[in-house]
Formats: sequence, structure tokens, C-alpha cells
Amino acid sequence: MGLFEFIFLLLVAGVCGSIGQSIAGSSKGGCVVSIVLGFIGALIGSWLSRTLNLPELFTFTIGGESFPVIWSIIGSVVFVTILSLLTGRK
Repeated sequence: MGLFEFIFLLLVAGVCGSIGQSIAGSSKGGCVVSIVLGFIGALIGSWLSRTLNLPELFTFTIGGESFPVIWSIIGSVVFVTILSLLTGRK
């Protein structure tokens, strides 16, 4: 994976994380938090899709690896919602 692919992957993860935060109603953190949420959301969302035998709806192939955009957004919504419930803050 080259530098361009890595930057594009960070950009896609950041957008997915920020969309997930917006849907969950949270606005904590900035760009780095959104990128981290995008990656965590991709892990959680991919796990959910495999567990429930659901298809990958919309993926980007970046540097030979696929990034599940829809499942990343869904996973980040789930993660932010759980964090909000545990910490008691929005």
C-alpha cells in the first residue's frame, strides 16, 4: 500500500466515522477521533455482517484491501451509542 492509498483510506475512514458520530448524536473529538471511529466501526460492522450472514453492501478496494463503507458507518454508530450509554454523556 502506497502513500496515496493510505491517505485515501484515512479519508474514507474519517468520513465514515464522522457520519457515524452524526447519526449517533455525538460530536466528541475531531478528525483523528473520526478516523479511529471509522476503523473501529469497520471492525464491528464487518463482524456483525459475518455473524448475521449479511452481504457487504458498499466497499472500496484500497491498496488491495476492501473497506466496508456501510458497515463501517453502522459499526461506528453502534460503538458511539454504547460509549454514550456507558459514560452517560452525549
